Amino acid sequence: MTMRFAAVVGIFGWITVYFAKDAMMLYVGRVLLGYCTGVLSYVVPVFISEIAPKDIRGGLATSNQLFICSGCSAAYIIGALLSWRSLVVVGLVPCAVLLVGLFFIPESPRWLANIGREKAFHASLQKFRGEDYDISEEATEIKGYIESNHRLPKARIQDLFQRKNIYAVTVGVSLMIFQQLGGINALGFYTSYIFSSAGFSGKLGTTLIGIIQIPVTLVGALLMDRSGRRAHLLVSSSGTFLGCFLTRLSFYFKAQGLYPQLVPTLALCGILVYYGAYSVGMGPVPWIIMSEIFSINTKAIAGGLVTLVSWIGSFAISYSFNFLMDWNPAGTFFLFSAVSLVTVLFVAKLVPETKGGTLEEIQALLQTST
Repeated sequence: MTMRFAAVVGIFGWITVYFAKDAMMLYVGRVLLGYCTGVLSYVVPVFISEIAPKDIRGGLATSNQLFICSGCSAAYIIGALLSWRSLVVVGLVPCAVLLVGLFFIPESPRWLANIGREKAFHASLQKFRGEDYDISEEATEIKGYIESNHRLPKARIQDLFQRKNIYAVTVGVSLMIFQQLGGINALGFYTSYIFSSAGFSGKLGTTLIGIIQIPVTLVGALLMDRSGRRAHLLVSSSGTFLGCFLTRLSFYFKAQGLYPQLVPTLALCGILVYYGAYSVGMGPVPWIIMSEIFSINTKAIAGGLVTLVSWIGSFAISYSFNFLMDWNPAGTFFLFSAVSLVTVLFVAKLVPETKGGTLEEIQALLQTST
């Protein structure tokens, strides 16, 4: 139901943008689209984690990022060919497909169990696992966990800071902060500007990004349940550090008048390395871990907090990026690379490995660790 409502809001958002006659209508349309995107960015990974078998949950959750990258790549390429109003019509299509497709998808079995719809719970779980699959053991585990949570009082925002929840909240919120402060939305919104500032073709650069993101994310999806979440985060944050460092060198050389022939090449290599590394770990994994670590009674509040932090970080970085570039382009990418380095240390020290366990096992393990 939540995803259906978000899809409807998204459709109205695109229609408002298409028929906009002034800036105010564009703002209204963007607010509606922002709501749609914000809701789906949280609900979709949670839904996937709740319906997926434990041995392929990471790969399926990463497929969400794969399709996001595919959409971004398509927008980069199509946007270079169409007017912005025509591109709005293209953006309307996925919302319409989502709205129609959701009528053919069952509700999450864990959500159904949580609200006491026993018959629908078993039917949904059976449909997701296949007609011949024995769901009795999994259904018993889910029901037992939910019944134990029902004996607890209804979760409030202050409950997130209790000892049993604070570890999961710290990990979820911190990963989103590092994801955004690492500069992804600054690079995403200003890719063409960054390339042009470094003396490289903006259109060619954005097209190359669109080309590399999809295969890299696909590789990440295939390896997610083999290598584990921590390994992907460590490799990814190390790669984003390298990408930002190379881009910083590019702008430093340009400012100092050194190696002018190397400046565009360094900028291209740095940004492509950054996007490739981000796509394999820091893009999908924080959302995967967020969907796995919160108990069913705190999931709505905790997930809302994590998503809010993510989008506030996105706004802050996107808004401040132009000012930072006017201040010092090399210094801007030095700050982004420093965040990536801190991310490596944080992941190595605090982020738990969640591959291979059921959601109930993961949450029980986290609570015993606090």
